[in-house]
Amino acid sequence: MSEFANGNFALLALILLAVGVGAAILCAALMSRRAERRQTRVLGRLRHDSEQQAEAVARLGEGLNAALRQMEAMSGAMETRQDRMRRTLDERMELMNQSNERRLEQMQELVTGKLENVHRGLGELRELSLGVTDLKKMLGGVKTRGVWGEVQLRGLLEQLFAPGQYLENVAIPALSQNRVEFALIMPTAGEEAPLLPIDSKFPQEDYLRLMDAQQAGDIETARRCALQLERAVLEQAKRIHDKYIRPPQTTDFAVLFLPTESLYAEVARRDGLIERVQERYRVLISGPATLCALLTSLQLGLRTVTLEKRSGEVLSTLTAMRQDFARFDESIQRMRQRLNQTEEELNGLEQRARKVVKVLEQVEG
Repeated sequence: MSEFANGNFALLALILLAVGVGAAILCAALMSRRAERRQTRVLGRLRHDSEQQAEAVARLGEGLNAALRQMEAMSGAMETRQDRMRRTLDERMELMNQSNERRLEQMQELVTGKLENVHRGLGELRELSLGVTDLKKMLGGVKTRGVWGEVQLRGLLEQLFAPGQYLENVAIPALSQNRVEFALIMPTAGEEAPLLPIDSKFPQEDYLRLMDAQQAGDIETARRCALQLERAVLEQAKRIHDKYIRPPQTTDFAVLFLPTESLYAEVARRDGLIERVQERYRVLISGPATLCALLTSLQLGLRTVTLEKRSGEVLSTLTAMRQDFARFDESIQRMRQRLNQTEEELNGLEQRARKVVKVLEQVEG
């Protein structure tokens, strides 16, 4: 019995084992089917995703091709534009080079001309320096300096006045041996015109010594030379006063002409010197510029007096013409009276003629 029971139990265990194995096999089959379905779904999804990716890759490839074509077109356009810009730059550079060459040629010509002018100027300066040396030599003598001042004074008078408005080497007083270099015929309304004596003086030695002392910085020597120059000017003014101021043949003043502006400026720098000369000796000191101003004012006065004389002549002529016109008007009045009488006589003759015509018409009728 125990053996039977053990046999049944073993059989039952075998059955249960078989059932368990079958169930396990069934479960494994079910699970494998589920896995296959899942795998199928996953594979479908993967296939779908791969197809979408392939389409995306195709679209991306088309986009890349389009971008490549666009980039190629842009690259061609850029190359064309770069070629155009290169040609434009080359042309502009060529034009700039030509312009720079022309400018360089012009500058070279200008510089060459300037250098020629500089060389010419240096030559002129060299000649001028030689001329100045000759001038210093020429002005070394008192007589030569006097001639030079006289030449300058003559040149100024010739520029401003007509030959009949001034005289040269005039004897003052008349028929004496004292002769002033120039005398200006002063404007006046009377018949006799007084003369303005003009004499040139050139105290060069005193002036040059003063200039040398000033350049050397020797104050004491410069002071002594300045005093000597003042004495020389006062002495020359006194000579002019004593020799040439002789009213009524001359004016009551005269002119001392200094032929250089530097000398006149140095004399004008002396405190009160020009005023003392005028008050003491009735002599006006002038340089080339101040003499031109003085002579110009005198010329204007001469023109004014001339206009006054001419205006008197014109007035006399107009008075005579007015009288002639008055007589002419009287003649016209007499002629008008005669014409009026003639017109009256013509009117009378015309009336008589009409009467005769009427009588003849009546006879004819």
